[in-house]
This record gives sequence, C-alpha cells and structure tokens, in this order.
Amino acid sequence: MKSIVILLDTLTRQNLSMYNQETKLKTPNISKLAEKSVIFDNHWAGSLPCMPARRDLMTGRLDFLQRGWGGIEPFDITLPQELKKNSIFSHIVTDHYHYFSTGGENYCQSFSSWDLHRGQEGDPWVSRVNTPDLPEEYLGRVQEQYEKNRSQFKKEKDYPGPRTMHAACEWLKNNEGADDYFLMVEAFDPHEPFDCPDHYLDMYDDYYDGPRFDWPKYGEVTEQPEEMDHLKKRYAGTLTMIDHWLGKLLDEMDRQNLWEDTMVIFTTDHGFLLGEHNYAGKNFMHAFNEVSHLPLMIHVPGLSEGEKRVSALTQNIDIMPTIMDYFGLQSPSVVQGESLLELIEDKKEEIRSEAIYGVFGMTVNITDGRYTYLKSPASEDNYPCNVYTAMPTSFRTFHGTNAPEQIETGRFLNHIDYPVFKIPFSEKDVPFKLAMHVQKSLLFNIEEDYDQQQPIEDQGLIAHYDQRLIKNMQKFDAPAEQYTRLGLNGTPE
Repeated sequence: MKSIVILLDTLTRQNLSMYNQETKLKTPNISKLAEKSVIFDNHWAGSLPCMPARRDLMTGRLDFLQRGWGGIEPFDITLPQELKKNSIFSHIVTDHYHYFSTGGENYCQSFSSWDLHRGQEGDPWVSRVNTPDLPEEYLGRVQEQYEKNRSQFKKEKDYPGPRTMHAACEWLKNNEGADDYFLMVEAFDPHEPFDCPDHYLDMYDDYYDGPRFDWPKYGEVTEQPEEMDHLKKRYAGTLTMIDHWLGKLLDEMDRQNLWEDTMVIFTTDHGFLLGEHNYAGKNFMHAFNEVSHLPLMIHVPGLSEGEKRVSALTQNIDIMPTIMDYFGLQSPSVVQGESLLELIEDKKEEIRSEAIYGVFGMTVNITDGRYTYLKSPASEDNYPCNVYTAMPTSFRTFHGTNAPEQIETGRFLNHIDYPVFKIPFSEKDVPFKLAMHVQKSLLFNIEEDYDQQQPIEDQGLIAHYDQRLIKNMQKFDAPAEQYTRLGLNGTPE
C-alpha cells in the first residue's frame, strides 16, 4: 500500500473549477485529479497559517489555541514517526523553505528522507555580498534576497516549484515497484511572490505596464483596480504554472498505474485574499472563507472513481488519522482528528457538527456549514494571551526575549506530562497591533451569503454560537485565559 499527499500552498478554493464553475483560472491537471477523487465540499482549516497548518496535518491535533508558528514539539507524535515504527518509508519533497527557518524545526527530519529545493521568497539561498539591482518603481514588497534567488531562474524548469514536481517524479521513478511508502509532495506555489514566466501571464491577457507588483503587503488594499487586476493575474499565472508541472507528476502516476494501490490526497494549508473584503493577504484580518474554506480531494483505490462529493465537515487534522487508517494502523489516543475513510465509504454521514479554526492570538472561529462565527478579542490589548511551548521559536524569532522574567514553566497542557514554557503574548493595557483589523466579531449565514458581506446582528443567535464556541474550545483543550481574552463566560449549553 502507498499514499501520496500533494499540497499546494496558498490555494484559494474558489479558483478551482470543481468548486466554482465560473472561475477563469486554468488548472486542467487539478481537474484531472478531481475526476479520480472524492471531492470534499465542507473542508476547513484548523490552525493558520503555514507552519501551524502543517503541525495540524502532521499530528492530527489543533495547534492554534495553545501556540502559533513553531516547530514540532518534543512531545508531538507525528505521522512520519508512526509510519516509520510500522516499517512504512516516508519521504517529503518540497520547496517550502520555512521548514528550515527558525520556527520550522523538526518537521522534515521526522521523515525517512527529505529533499528541499531552494529559492522561494526570502530563502537565504543565492549568496552574494553586493546588493542586487532593485526595481526603481514597485508596489507592495521587493526583497533583496529574493532578487538574488530569482537571478538563477533562467528557464521555467529552474523555478523552485517546477523543480519540486520534477524531483517528485524522479523519486517515483527511482522507487518504481516499491511498496509501503508515504510520499509528501509540497509546492510553495502559488504562494507570493507571484512569479512565473511571461507566457503564463499571456494566458490571462495581462497587459499591465505599471510599477512592478508581484508581492502584496498584508493589510487593507490601497492600490488601484488595474493594479489589483494585474496582481490577480500574476497569482493565476503562478497557479497555472504549478498545475502544469503537477501534470507531469500525474503522468508518472499514470505510467506506473499507481491509482490501483495508492491513496492520493490533494489539499492546501490556506487561501489568500486578493482584494476581497478590501484586504490583501491573510493573518492580520478576519479568517474569511477565502482563507479558511479549503479544497480537499482524495483518491482511494477502488472506492473513489468518479465525481463523488462529501458534504460532511472536515478539517486538516483529519488527514493524519486518514493516512494511518488507510495503512491499517491505529491513531494515537491524543489525535483529535478523525479518519475520512468512513465518510468516503458511506459508513458515516458526519464526523463532527462544527469546525473550529483560526490564527493564534487572533479571532477564534467556528462553522457548522450554515453559519460562520468569527469571534474577536474582547479588548484592544488582547489580554491575557499566552504561548505554551517546549520549543520557544516562532516565525524567524524567539518567544519571550523581551521579558524573560515573566516566563513560567510547568505541566500546563492537559494531554501530556511534558513541562512547557508559558510565555506572555500580550500585555495588559497595551494595544495589540496584530489584531487591529479584527476588533469586531462577525456572524454570517454562508448558505445565503457565502461571500460574507452581510453580518448578522441577531443577539440570540450570536449567544448561541458563543456557547457552541465554548464547547469546542473545551473539546480542543483551550487554555483558561483564552475564554477571558475572547470575553466568553459560562458553560456550554
């Protein structure tokens, strides 16, 4: 038995034809994969963004209520480790360089082998002492290191995304005829900067001639409509490029006829705002559907031919137990996700009644498939909020260095005996700048208002979802101060 996970970063669900027949984005190979797969219509994020989502995926547990961006913890039980104990070989091929940045420790190292392709974003890859030539005019962001990296992209095959897909093909060729393996193929594209050869932009009739704009700043949109239209076409071109190279992987799977004995999972970590709600990016604004409602397709040999769809609520924490189940293995007791195989096999109609998701220290959000409730901090200081970790690294930095005297250690987490640091993440009466765009809670009926344009002010309904949120936070071991931070009181109904 074999399993392959294909993860494209920053893949917005509504850009795919199997979820939105009106999309103009060209992804024929994702569509080809959809024809062989069960399509999940109600799949949601858990923890956001990149590394928190990967910890969810690797451990089957929600990350975002106890900490944010960080490495695999010493006490984590990961999918590759469990497979290795059962003589199943695991390999990851990726250009997601965050795995090797501060705050991305121990993910790839738990695989039997790993293969990193350098050059995305600020990856310190091309080493040049002198500052490269930078554009005289640009919008959004330009970064010196990426300018050094992109100087090495002479042909399309030199871009990190294409190199990643090519390397995955080579791994399959080198291991043709092997059994009992798990392959994770992870491309950073279409993550920003949205960079691809010009012929992909030509496919979208991009005639823009203004300042360079391929890397937006996160926040409210200040650019002109024609500039945002260009940015959207750059995203589209980058997605179509990685789709093209995904096609080569699917061709190799066809050649080896892997569909007969290989489960294939296709998904993403999160989506992206490109002007929707007048924002660009993620993290610093509400976790709108564009960011949190994710694509998921699964091919199971003998069970998923055709365009079957599943409407049950699912999350990224379900991927780890699904793979364990497929290999006939029992998931560890600490796993919070559920195997999706019984949904695919019509043995269950649902595995949860709500999905809870968010960015650490920001809003905590819940959906039941009909409503989404985006719960904001109760005060501008976002106090109290603490990080719980035995690995005090975060996104290219370390937790607690500004006030080490406030750090406590103890056995603060319910599911393990391992001691962890308790590190203050907010300060009383000091405005919490990260949450400046999420000062008001929002409730939407997404069956009638999927684009989340008309917030509901029904106080009785809001109180109902407050109680459902409390119930789910208790289920997922939220620290006590999270309820205070969000202004949630009382007990579940």
